[in-house]
Amino acid sequence: MRRRHLLAGLASVGALGGAGAVATGGVPDALGGGDAPEPIEPVTLDTIEAPGSRDGDVTLPAPDRPTFVDFFATWCKPCVEQMPDLAEAHDRIGDEALFVSVTPQDVGGSVSEEKVVNWWRENDGDWLVAADVSAELAARLNVGGYPSARAIDATGRVRWATSGTHTTEEFVEGIQKALDR
Repeated sequence: MRRRHLLAGLASVGALGGAGAVATGGVPDALGGGDAPEPIEPVTLDTIEAPGSRDGDVTLPAPDRPTFVDFFATWCKPCVEQMPDLAEAHDRIGDEALFVSVTPQDVGGSVSEEKVVNWWRENDGDWLVAADVSAELAARLNVGGYPSARAIDATGRVRWATSGTHTTEEFVEGIQKALDR
């Protein structure tokens, strides 16, 4: 019986360690993961004309530029809760990184663009917003829930990955990891 518990415990540690490596984009240096994670293959998404945003498209991660991506959905209550902290982080980071919020919802299909624009306006969004209708970017960045965020350096490597709500300070610290500070 003890052997079974030991094996189950070791398996749990392995699973948690693997999940941590996925969430952070690599293995900690102390465990031999000194190499940077692989760059993310860029995806071009349609942007939405809303406050602080424009109609067109955006490539994420941005080529040769640090990029912060916030994943949200209009039905997500925690996404609403963290909008003030995102706004403050956006104001503090300024143009040092491309700051984008991305929804995986079927904008233009099951969810109207007007609904997303109204949600954006009601929650004081004032930066670029885009739709990942195919969830291709979310898949490449291993996004499993909402809200989630990724800070990606200028070479396309994830330097900070998180899920759940965060404070302004946590967002700024995470983004700074992608700014090589």
